[in-house]
Amino acid sequence: MSKFVIQGGRPISGVHRTPGNKNAALPMLAACLLTSDPVTLRNLPLIADVMTMLHLLEGLGADVHLDKDAHTVTVCAKQIHSTCLDQELCGKVRASILFAGPLLGRYGSATLYPPGGDVIGRRRIDTHIDGFQSLGTFVETNGVYAFHAPHGLTGRRILLDEASVTATENLLMAAALAKGTTVLYNTACEPHVQDLGNMLNAMGAHIEGLGTNLVTVEGVDSLHGTTFDIGPDYIDAGSYLVAALVTNGELTVEGVSPADFAVLEKPFRRFGARWTLDEAKRSIHVPFWQLLATSYDFGDAIPKIEDGTWPQFPSDLLSVLIVLATQVQGTTLFFEKMFESRLYFVDHLIGMGARIVQCDPHRVVVTGPTKLNGSRVASPDIRAGMTLLIAALCAKGETVILNADSIDRGYEAIDTELRRLGAAIERETDG
Repeated sequence: MSKFVIQGGRPISGVHRTPGNKNAALPMLAACLLTSDPVTLRNLPLIADVMTMLHLLEGLGADVHLDKDAHTVTVCAKQIHSTCLDQELCGKVRASILFAGPLLGRYGSATLYPPGGDVIGRRRIDTHIDGFQSLGTFVETNGVYAFHAPHGLTGRRILLDEASVTATENLLMAAALAKGTTVLYNTACEPHVQDLGNMLNAMGAHIEGLGTNLVTVEGVDSLHGTTFDIGPDYIDAGSYLVAALVTNGELTVEGVSPADFAVLEKPFRRFGARWTLDEAKRSIHVPFWQLLATSYDFGDAIPKIEDGTWPQFPSDLLSVLIVLATQVQGTTLFFEKMFESRLYFVDHLIGMGARIVQCDPHRVVVTGPTKLNGSRVASPDIRAGMTLLIAALCAKGETVILNADSIDRGYEAIDTELRRLGAAIERETDG
């Protein structure tokens, strides 16, 4: 286990290059199992969750060639010797469930153990199971998830009971090799879901409706290899923008998607944050020393910022936005609707001096600006960990963040990059 030791009060300034989208890379790695041909993924984020997925692929018999310097991996799943995933590795990453769809589609069988990942509330897999059963899969769930489709998968019209990102991705991969037509309704529309669908189409799949909540998949007999560029991680980009804003830094973030920030922009503008978006260069520039103040709703009412399925504000950035609100003049209500335990980390911010009222598991009221003080805290999950790290960057004195490895699961070389941008941060390993 490792911890971060941060001396706060230094501006985050310079140029940050956005890595590939974590939430796109993970299902794309699983999708490599859909063909016996090599699949090359470029702009691969070198994060802990990606490494776990690569180890899972190797455990199934796939040939994996990773070029860290080039951020590129080539996976060839020609000689798969098992459709059963390693139990310990499954417990390290939520995305292990994404192997079910491609294994069922190509081999008609998949055995997984309960997936791990962040503990931010109940993360049901019912939508996955219901979808697989509709396609003709027999499911056993006695301490292990055993999926069997001895007669292959057959396309159906499926209404997802929630617009689950991972369930949409799993069913897209399974349906790509199913017999006939699959119509998925109430699908997730996030950019990383679209990215996966575009990759599958590049492999020979016939998928229409990506970016909407009604997607049609015409099953094909086989898929072929491809080379595909993973899109930029807007969660990473948004996190670094907040780090610059709360430390009065001047930052340019390169490699972003302008379309993503058309969705993300409004809550930042609500706080008075300014940036310049260069669509041609695909970059965002944040000037230093911004006077941040909350813009109230009509009638001078306290505004509410809430998350939701795309194109609403993403849950993965809501925690980061809360720490920004602690440095903004005014009061804001945050409503986390997707995960019942995601906001429990705010106790750490309160301990650092933030003026936050936790109304219930889903709502907090933040009043700023407040001076934060260094503290000793523990990172409970990827996004809350990044939030505490940003709070430490603008806090007075020293902050120690335990369980730093949890942040590594979603942010590439976070301490190295922050030091390059001016932060006083060191990683220490216990034991």
